[in-house]
Amino acid sequence: MSNATSNAILVINAGSSSLKFSVFRDHGGGDPVVTINGQISGIGTQPVFEAKDAQRRPLADKSWGAGEASDRTALLSYLLDWIEERLEGATLIAAGHRVVHGGVRHAAPVLLTPALLDELDGLVPLAPLHQPHNLAAIRALAEAHPELPQVACFDTAFHRNQPWQAQTFAIPRELTEEGVRRYGFHGLSYEYIARRLPEIAPELGDSRVVVAHLGSGASMCAIHGGRSVDSTMGFTALDGLPMGTRCGTIDPGVLIYLMRKGMDAGAIEKMLYNKSGLLGVSGISNDMRALLDSSDPHAQEAVELFCFRIAKETGALAASMGGVDAVVFTAGIGERSAPVRARVGDKLAWMGVEIDAAANEANAAKISTPGSRLPVYVIPTDEERMIALHTRKVLTGR
Repeated sequence: MSNATSNAILVINAGSSSLKFSVFRDHGGGDPVVTINGQISGIGTQPVFEAKDAQRRPLADKSWGAGEASDRTALLSYLLDWIEERLEGATLIAAGHRVVHGGVRHAAPVLLTPALLDELDGLVPLAPLHQPHNLAAIRALAEAHPELPQVACFDTAFHRNQPWQAQTFAIPRELTEEGVRRYGFHGLSYEYIARRLPEIAPELGDSRVVVAHLGSGASMCAIHGGRSVDSTMGFTALDGLPMGTRCGTIDPGVLIYLMRKGMDAGAIEKMLYNKSGLLGVSGISNDMRALLDSSDPHAQEAVELFCFRIAKETGALAASMGGVDAVVFTAGIGERSAPVRARVGDKLAWMGVEIDAAANEANAAKISTPGSRLPVYVIPTDEERMIALHTRKVLTGR
């Protein structure tokens, strides 16, 4: 390892036309500290590069014309050069990537190799919205800076040790052995919450907790003693809760019906991933803020369906653990939408949930009343920090 005053780790979360990044400094003790956040948007059209420091002060704002520096390799090369100019004596030791799907084999982060990339390519059909872009960024960075180690951190890994019952569909066994099973997603977020909750509420360190990761992609997880026991997402990131544009749980008979009507796999996939969820029900928007502000009854139905399903899944996940000791809201909607949390709390009154209206409006860390039989928390997630921690451990063993 470097003899510099500190090491730096680049964290990358790549999408179809954007790439979010963070730079963490590791001084050898405690958690790495984020120093830069930013993104490159408009990849493939007219890229825009923006970056801010840890105090949210602007560090960069650059754009390119159409067709200029629009490929990932050139943009990542620019990003690495820009970062290295600002390391102030630190050494960039690795890049850690969020990779949505790790399949059956990967229950932990791993150093990337060409052979592993080929293996992960085979999982693209299981996460078509995310996996291709995750892997494209890895390949582009390897081309731009082949000497830089890269680490894959899988969103499925946290769930890999769930009980077999939580992972298994009631289908012919040979299909299960082929890999058709429930994987679960948002694992980096749940892993962070499992790590953070005992710091906020030490008495809950070994407890049974239902965590609701509510954003454009939404899911829930049952965590007992810091380990995933069950989750709402299954074989793909379509399952479970209704999401921004994804359907959530659906009777497979609906898909057979649509096929018999003449829809092919591509059309069905587009409908389920891009035209369903909050957008499909409301006909207005996939943005929860817009729906809450709307007087359209369809918008209100979309919000109600979302909250109904969260409450319903809370009961199911509690059953998976034989009870529940706390509920945690996280991610964009979970952290910032007091109306959604209040509605879900009302629907969980039968479990002893009582929401403190003032604390909820203030997005406080604990939003349940002192008399609530079930404590309810709001904990901001930090998937980037988990990726930085995992990347450091793969590279340095600590």
